[in-house]
Amino acid sequence: KMGNAESNAYQDHLSLFLPEEQSDIDGVFDTLSGSSGSAGAKNGKTTKKTAYLREPIPEQMTVRLYNGMKSIDLPGKWSGLSEQIAKEQFVIFMSNLLKGNADEKITIIMRMISKTKGPVKGKQIQEFTEDLIMSVVHVLNYRKELKGWNLENTRDSASGVKALASQLLSELKLADGTKPAGPELMETNFDQSAIEDWVYRVPQISVFLSVVIRQGFHVLHSLPDQTKDIVNLLPVCKGIKRRGPVSLFDIPSIIYINSHLPAELQHKWQLLFSSKLHGESFSQLCAHIVNKGPCIVILKDSDGYIFGGFASHSWELKPQFQGDNRCFLFSIFPSVAVYTYTGYNDHYMYLNHHQQTMPNGLGMGGQHGYFGLWIDSDYGKGHSKAKPRCTTYNSPQLAAKEDFTLDAMEVWAVGDVPESAGTKGKKTILDVDPEAQALLEMAGRSRHSEGLREPIGEDDDDD
Repeated sequence: KMGNAESNAYQDHLSLFLPEEQSDIDGVFDTLSGSSGSAGAKNGKTTKKTAYLREPIPEQMTVRLYNGMKSIDLPGKWSGLSEQIAKEQFVIFMSNLLKGNADEKITIIMRMISKTKGPVKGKQIQEFTEDLIMSVVHVLNYRKELKGWNLENTRDSASGVKALASQLLSELKLADGTKPAGPELMETNFDQSAIEDWVYRVPQISVFLSVVIRQGFHVLHSLPDQTKDIVNLLPVCKGIKRRGPVSLFDIPSIIYINSHLPAELQHKWQLLFSSKLHGESFSQLCAHIVNKGPCIVILKDSDGYIFGGFASHSWELKPQFQGDNRCFLFSIFPSVAVYTYTGYNDHYMYLNHHQQTMPNGLGMGGQHGYFGLWIDSDYGKGHSKAKPRCTTYNSPQLAAKEDFTLDAMEVWAVGDVPESAGTKGKKTILDVDPEAQALLEMAGRSRHSEGLREPIGEDDDDD
């Protein structure tokens, strides 16, 4: 139920919005009120408000948003008697969450976590965070903003929601700097200053709230300068069909891993290799990923653990380490985490095949025979060795067992695939041997294979 009293606070907060935004905000309030600004209770029911909200925003989050609006005290009024949300409360709520600083957001977030004032338990923060992440997935799906991803061609988001919530919660700390974990975290009380510190240090909370409000209420979503924070929340997905094999990624983990990529690579992911599509072959893997620009490698072991790494440079077949300090390793299941370089060594990424004297396979971090992540050229075998941690990335053992059996694997190019990758299929002997190529050209012979290869096309039907 929403009322429509106006005051100076309303005008002050409304003035933070541009004129076109103001009419946007007014329109949303009127829609939610069920008429042009009235209390919204028609025939003694509030069906219009709840029906509108239940569609784009899940019910649990609707209740939290309502509690956040109700928590706003209006000067000179006692709003506790009324069930209605006054227009001032609505506008102040929107301006604090969409335009406010951490201090202005925090009181509302505290009330969204718990209706009662005072410290909140870790368990309550966990439930709020899970509701928030689930609402982001729900709202983006409802508004058809998943950018080519969909809930059919990705892993079920439920486990991803819990894993990502746990990861964000691991940043909660008390005034003395300690970070409670596990069951202890659930029972620990956190006061407003601890939550404020957490929201300040974990940008996802504000971004996710902004997405739920903008896309859920369909407000301020069309103004480009207002959506910078959510433009690359999800990358555009290329190369995976709605009815194709299900990716190893889920929507929450795509959002999390994408946020750790260099900014210029966050706009698009393109599937280069999938063991379900291209077969379980190391030669096939190499043929699909070499010279294709920065990539994400993700794999699942036979125990169901899902993990991988980001390669900052094109993979090349050579017996030396490659890449740079932007590379990282990550875990998706059973926990979500990203492990960045330590500065200890430069063993970022390694790819070798058909060599007599050096290890053959794909590796990231650590050292020969003791990689943080290793896929053997004898496809199907791998290891993740870290006692106690991988030297290059400070990652723990990523697989369920140190030596694991590979169940499935995918490689995604991130950003724009380099133009030099516009040839398909295996290289000819002339590509591999530039001297032979130069000799032919000196002899005046043309290369008949040039121009006969098909360029790599991006699937047009998977948007």
